[in-house]
Amino acid sequence: MSDKIKKYIKETIKFVVMLAIILNVVSFYKSMDLNKEKLNDQTFTLLDNSSYKVANDKPILVHFWATWCPTCKIEAGNIERISKDYEVITVATQSGTKEEIQKYLDENNLTFKVVDDQDGLYSRRFNISAFPTTLIYDKDKNLKFSEVGYTSTFGLYARMWWSN
Repeated sequence: MSDKIKKYIKETIKFVVMLAIILNVVSFYKSMDLNKEKLNDQTFTLLDNSSYKVANDKPILVHFWATWCPTCKIEAGNIERISKDYEVITVATQSGTKEEIQKYLDENNLTFKVVDDQDGLYSRRFNISAFPTTLIYDKDKNLKFSEVGYTSTFGLYARMWWSN
């Protein structure tokens, strides 16, 4: 391998590491404003008008997203995968009508539970100001992790496992 290629690889690795550090600092800074209260016995009305009561004995992931958010679209597959193994509730914030949200879900093969937060009530309650934002609560409904921005499937699984 030539010295020039080694130099480009080294510079690329430095860039990726620096980018990861910067993104984590930004996420930490933005998460400082989140509502850190315990998630009480919460019942949500889902997109299909059914009720979903937060389970008392399991950790839960609460994911705030929007149909207009490009990062949310990239991360949606990660949320879909983890929703197959853990309790997940998602909140579609100011994303159009229920029909528009359902169309978005259908077009992207997404089946996770969705709350329509058309007026931003839940986003204000949890002090969400950037999308996507993911909150992970332990089985006692104490906030354990928060992430503002993209989170990998591996990162989500690790945090949910740690919250057990």
